[in-house]
Amino acid sequence: MSHIERTRAARAETRTHIEDTAARLFAERGYAGTTIGDIAAEAGLSKPMLYRHFDSKKELHLALLERHRDELAAAPVERLLHGEGDLPTRLEAMYDAWFGHVESHPYTWRLMFRDTTGDPEVQEFHRELQRRQRATDVALLREYVPGLPEAELEPLGEAIRSSLYGLALWWLDRPDRPREVLVAAMVRITRGLVATAAG
Repeated sequence: MSHIERTRAARAETRTHIEDTAARLFAERGYAGTTIGDIAAEAGLSKPMLYRHFDSKKELHLALLERHRDELAAAPVERLLHGEGDLPTRLEAMYDAWFGHVESHPYTWRLMFRDTTGDPEVQEFHRELQRRQRATDVALLREYVPGLPEAELEPLGEAIRSSLYGLALWWLDRPDRPREVLVAAMVRITRGLVATAAG
């Protein structure tokens, strides 16, 4: 590995460490209750060193949201589209991957599902995140449940999205509940919605 490659790898590692530290502090103290100085101290860095990676607290917060939005979108849908087994099996695998990500990143998910900043740009990010999730759910309904009334697709997509978010928030406050229970509940909700709509 060249010197440039080692430098880039070290920079990426430091950036990830800052993001992980910030996610925990934002979740514990709230956005307003966390300063750049707090994040730097907790990460074992000086403020000037942190500012080499992020220009502001808001930029750091948005970077966190973007990172986990992209991670969330990838694995679960991949399990449904290209996983093994029949549709119910792949649906279960998709929800297991989704809740698995929530379980692995509990601090970040508090930020993803609740806007604590009051900042218009961050609020718009949350609205866009919800729009994307809903659009994904609508696309999956079109693909796997053909014949649903067009007028019902967006409300059904929103019902699935809000159920996922609601269960994730519920679970974050009850970490002792097994993940498979959440997965089973979400599969039951989805299948029930689809069956009712199809009927």
